[in-house]
This record gives sequence, C-alpha cells and structure tokens, in this order.
Amino acid sequence: MGSLNAAGTRHVESTQNVSLSVEGMNCVSCVARVEKAIRTVPGVVSASVNLATERADIRFDETAKPSEIIKAIENLGYEAVEDALELDIEGMSCASCVGRVEKALRAVPGVVEANVNLASERASIRLVRGLASTELLVEAVRGVGYEARQRGSDQDIDREGEKRNQELRRLQWDFVAAALLTLPVFVLEMGSHFVQPIHDLVMSRIGMAESRYLQFALATIVLFGPGLRFFAKGVPALLRAAPDMNSLVAIGTAAAWGYSLVATFAPGLLPAGTANVYYEAAAVIVTLILLGRLLEARAKGRTSEAIKHLMSLQPKTARVRRDGESLEIPVAELRAGDMVMVRPGEKVAVDGVVVDGQSYIDESMITGEPVPVEKTKGSDVVGGTINKTGAFTFRATKVGAETVLAQIIRMVEQAQGAKLPIQTLVDRVTGWFVPAVMAVAVVTFLTWLVFVPNPALTFALVNGVAVLIIACPCAMGLATPTSIMVGTGRAAEMGVLFRKGEALQSLRNAAVIAIDKTGTLTEGRPRLTDLETTPGFERNAVLVLIAAAEARSEHPIAEAIVAAARATGLELAEPEKFEAIPGFGTRAEVAGKDVHIGADRLMARLGLDVSPFASEAARLADEGKSPLYAAIDGRLAAIVAVADPLKETTPQAIRALHDLGLKIAMVTGDNRRTAEAIARRLGIDEVLAEVLPDGKAAAVKRLQAEGRKVAFVGDGINDAPALAAADVGIAIGTGTDVAIESADVVLMSGDLVGVPNAIALSKATIRNIKQNLFWAFAYNVVLIPVAAGALYPGYGVLLSPVFAAGAMALSSVFVVGNALRLKGFRTPERQA
Repeated sequence: MGSLNAAGTRHVESTQNVSLSVEGMNCVSCVARVEKAIRTVPGVVSASVNLATERADIRFDETAKPSEIIKAIENLGYEAVEDALELDIEGMSCASCVGRVEKALRAVPGVVEANVNLASERASIRLVRGLASTELLVEAVRGVGYEARQRGSDQDIDREGEKRNQELRRLQWDFVAAALLTLPVFVLEMGSHFVQPIHDLVMSRIGMAESRYLQFALATIVLFGPGLRFFAKGVPALLRAAPDMNSLVAIGTAAAWGYSLVATFAPGLLPAGTANVYYEAAAVIVTLILLGRLLEARAKGRTSEAIKHLMSLQPKTARVRRDGESLEIPVAELRAGDMVMVRPGEKVAVDGVVVDGQSYIDESMITGEPVPVEKTKGSDVVGGTINKTGAFTFRATKVGAETVLAQIIRMVEQAQGAKLPIQTLVDRVTGWFVPAVMAVAVVTFLTWLVFVPNPALTFALVNGVAVLIIACPCAMGLATPTSIMVGTGRAAEMGVLFRKGEALQSLRNAAVIAIDKTGTLTEGRPRLTDLETTPGFERNAVLVLIAAAEARSEHPIAEAIVAAARATGLELAEPEKFEAIPGFGTRAEVAGKDVHIGADRLMARLGLDVSPFASEAARLADEGKSPLYAAIDGRLAAIVAVADPLKETTPQAIRALHDLGLKIAMVTGDNRRTAEAIARRLGIDEVLAEVLPDGKAAAVKRLQAEGRKVAFVGDGINDAPALAAADVGIAIGTGTDVAIESADVVLMSGDLVGVPNAIALSKATIRNIKQNLFWAFAYNVVLIPVAAGALYPGYGVLLSPVFAAGAMALSSVFVVGNALRLKGFRTPERQA
C-alpha cells in the first residue's frame, strides 16, 4: 500500500504521486498535449490530466525533477498554479543563516522562489500548488537548524510581536547579568596590569592563583549562562558543516576560555612564559556582542513601526444597528451590510458607504493628504480613518481581509519582504564568508605560531580569536532588508504603496515618465469651463436651454453641461423634441425655442457667422480646448467650451519631476493640437497624441525602443497593458480601491505629486542600501587583516579580541541606525 508523507503524497515502492493544478486548458487536445509533455520528463511513470477539474495527477520516481515537470507544462503555454505563503523563521542571526534557509527552502520540490528577510525574520515563498506543502517547508527549515511557522492571522502576528518582546527582555536580562559578572573579571585582570593599587591588592590580599580561580568561575558563568545562546546555535551549525556568526563567537570565546583554563589548572602543559589567562577577553566578548544584539533588536523593532502603526489604526470595536437596537461588537464580527454608527472623534471601523449624516474625515493614513475630506450621503469611507466633526451612519461594504487597510498592510508586508536585485552580490559573498573567516583565523594562528618568536602561542591565540570575532556577516545580512523595511514603511505613510519590492530599485533608473492624460494629469471628469454669450442673451438663460437640450445625451460633453446647470441651481425643462445630428451636434426644442449646439460646421450649416467669437476661439484652442457654439431660434447665442481640467497639483508635480532630471511624455487620445497646447502649458517634453486606448502599451514600447527606462503613470483601470509593459507601472489610486494588479506602485491619493515622491524615495532608499553595503564590506575588508596582525610588523599594533567584539557589535548597530534615517525622509517639495 505504501505510506503517506508530510505533503499527503503516497510512496509506492520508490515512486510518489502528486496532483497539480493546471490553468489554460480548454479542450481535449490541450489535455493530450499536457499529458504527453509530462510523460516525456525523465522519471515520470504516468500522467493523467482532467479537463473538468484542471488537475494533472502525476506519478514519478526519485530520478524525476519536479522543476522539469513544471517547465514542460509552461513550455506548452499552460500554467502550473502557484500559491504564495509566508513563514516566520526563528533562530537566524546573520546573512549566512539567510543563505542556508533559502537554500533549504528552494530545495523542496515545487518551490519556485524563496526569499528570506533577516530584518523581519520572515520567508516569502512561491510554490506550485499540489507539489509542495507547508509541512515540507517547515521540515526543510528545521533540517538546517532553525524553526519555522506559517504566518497567519492578526492574532498570530500579535503573538509574534509578543515573542519578539520576550526575546528583547531576555536579551536585556542576559546583557545586564553578563555585564555585572564581567566587570570584576575585567577589573581583576586588566586592573592588575595597568593600575598599580589594584595590582598590589591582588598580590597582597587576594593572591594570583585565587584571582585566576575567581575569574574562571565568573567567566564560566558568563559563557555558559548569558552566552549559552552562542554555543546552543553555533556548535550544531558547526557540526552540520554550516557555520554561522554564532559559530565564530563560540569558537573564539571557547578558545580564549579553554586556553585560560589550561593556564590556570595545568600551566605545565604550556611553553614557558605563555601561561597567561584571557578570561576577561572571553567574558567581555560575550557581553559586548550581547549589547550589540540588544541595540540591534531595539533598532530592528523600529523598522517595522509602519506596519505596527497601520495595524493599530483599526478600532477594536464598532457600534452597529441590528434588529432596531444599537450594539457594540468586536470589529472582527462585522458583516457586509451592517449599519455602523460613527460619532465625532471615532475611527471608521471598516470600508463602507455613508447612508445618513455628514462629517469631515481625516484620510491622511490612506492618502497622505492632511486636509479632512467632506463626507455626505453616498460617499465612500475607509476603515481606519478618523471622523473629525459630525456623526454619521454607514453601510459596511468590505470587512476583514477585503478592506483597504488590510490590502495596504498586505502590500507593505510583501514589499518589505522582497529581495532586490542589489542583494544578489551580498548572497554570493555571504555564502562563503564564514568558512573563509574560519580559514583566515586558522592561517593567522599557524602563521604567528610558526614565524613569530616566543610567546608565539599567546600571539597566535589572541590574533586568531580576534579574526573570528571581528568578522561580521550580521551587518551584511541587515544592510538591504532594514533599508527596504524602513523605506517602504515611510512610503506607505506618504500614500505610496510599493506592490512589488523590486520597483523600489528599478524606479530610480527611470529616465522617462510616460503619463496618461485623462484621470492622471486631469481630473478625469469634463467640466464646463467657458460660456460667453452674444449681445441680447443672458448667460443663465442660455445655459438652462442648452442643458435641457443636452439632458437626453449620454456624451461626456453633454453630461458636463447638464452638471454645470444643476450646480448653478437651474431647473431644466423637458425638451419637446430631440435630434442628434451625426458629425455636427444636436438639435432640440425647449420651452418653445429651437436650440442647436455643435461645432462651427453646424453653425455654417445653419448659415450663421461665428467670427464674433474668433478671438475667444483662438484663446480656447491655445488652452487645448475645443469650442462649441449654441444657436437659439436661428441666432448665434454663445460659445461654449467643455474640458477635463488639470488637477491643481499637476503643474507642481511636473516641476518636481523635471527637478529630478526626468523627461516627461504625455500619452493621450486627444488630437495633436489640443495635446500640444496642454503640453506647452505644463512644460511636458514629448507628446504621443491620438493614441487609442489599446495603443498605450505600444506607445510605451516606442519610448523603450530608444534605450530608455520608462515608468508609465495611469489610472489603473484601462491602462493595465501599458502599466504592465513599462519598466515600472505606477497606478493612480482613489484611496478606496488599491487592488490594481498590473501596477508595481500605487499612489493612494490619486495625486500626481506622489510620482516624484516615490522616485525620490526610491533614490534615497537605494543610496541608503549602498551606504550600508559599503560599510559592511569595507569594515570586514579593512579590519580582518588588522585583526590578523597585518599592522604589527610595521607599527607594532595588534587588535585585542575585546576591541574586535566591540567593533563587530557596532557595525550591525550602525547599519540598522543608518537605515532608520529613512524615517526622516522628506518629499522633494518639502526639501525646497
């Protein structure tokens, strides 16, 4: 029969069965092609594909490579369905740990990609549905000496936060205990060498042997009490031939302690003049590294403050009206359709639509805009925003994971867990870093032992330990993820969401910003901008007639005229007759008057001269507006212009983009004359006019063909192909719908100013990462040779293991502290 493994697959002799989800099949011939392709993969015993369930049941032996099965399916144009999950990883301390966990996860059959983040202690994994399982992933992580747990609900995340707090408290206690026990060891040993009264005290009152016994007792407690964490993790890693930072510390401190142990209790085993003790070095190293980890843990906690802040925005309870009575219930129990009441000063619980009342709401947590927004009946409200003045009731439309706030948290977490291309170099280096350091330490020890006169053993030990302790893969591992976490968190505070972490790096390389006009540069809602009448006609009288005439039309221009009349408070009569004149305009009878509205050719057809409006028409054309004319009872009555007005912040955004040295291209379906008029007003560099909606992606590719990196900015509704085609797609969000799948970056405020903000933050974050990487690499390149004794022949300088420990701890703290500077990032217009 065989037995089930952790993934639920059955081993029969040396084979196993899996069931994969396959998308894209639509007929029997698809099934046959997929089955044939799978069976040709070496090691596959059988394959059966079901079109109805869209599943492939495959049996294969140990020689088959699951990746080749997936590739065979994809080569035919079908897709093996992928899932994404996140694991919380416990026990990692440096970049070497990250590399080992990633390697273990990627070795699990069915895993497409695995990225591990040291700063957030989280693994983001893409896996083929049916081929890999959470249980297998957890076992793979445990197999290399770490613990893993699937990341789940808010309660799980709360427990994770509590666990981190417990670890922080343990570090505090361990550091305090180590410091208190180390102080007497340090005073007894170093004081007796450099402070004469202490030397006299030790020799006359305590005694040399007794001093060493006391140092031995205290140092032993430090190493195997507070310092036991280094041995508990470092020794097993060493035995697995996968040493990490803990291994370096364990070997270094154990060497100093073990040598001192021999010098204390069996000095005759050592060459004459070398029976020195280094208890203080072992104890101080443990204490300083604990201090570094404590400071690092505190700083790392601050890198995730943006997520903590977002999670704290949603209130715990909400007041709902059910069955005619008011109840206060936990937010988790809210259902779509519930009527939720909000009083002044309260937070909106979930997303919904106002059904009663009026107020102003602070939506800065969503859009980054500080000005409260008016909400009346029919307005959308977003969970987590703050009600300022009035009271209102809204109907819940999205609850739980569907709310905007939940989507934002999910996007920020995904971006924070991303691995940027710049990390590739770090991964390659850290893969061999710790073994290389151990090799350098051995070479250092042997070189001093062989080539240096007595006390050669002492010098060899001190410098070998210094090399082990000075090396710091911690700083390398933290250099990139801490900057990403802080940078994406700061972006979220500004209303900029990086849906894909890679965009954080690629956005800085954009040379051209291609911008869709309608809804991006403009408000996306045509408005009546101009209405000038001829003598004998009064403005409102003309407006009420042409609005009534246009009321039956669904054209955007007609809707703008009708909206303008209603906004003025005019009552519109029902037209007696209505006629659309294709290519010319419209005609209607309103209140007994004959009304014509259309282009100049309609007026010419009526025999009317529009030259009285020549100067006005020229002005409108220069502003990128197309004039219309109105005739009433056969007389020219007015010139009318309807346009999609520019957003107030558009000129400011264009200036900010130019200040960043970027070229701007406008993509629009408008005629060239109108488009170029708008471009002149804004100072836009290139115009791609008369582009049909399905031609925007081609327009982006034309810009890319010139060898330039292109970021496309659109409203995310009909711009999906262009957003996907661009090197970076930036979607202008509305604050209430952020699930724009084609975009790499989403601007929550719907404000174009977010584009230069996002680009400036991208540049600042990558600059910060490069600073961190430079420090992490330069630190090791410079100080490892110093620790090995490179300066001793010329300058007589040696690096004490104690100072090596201090420098190592400082390097990680420096990297995290530098990343935290991004929390103070200011947008370009605020820097001006």
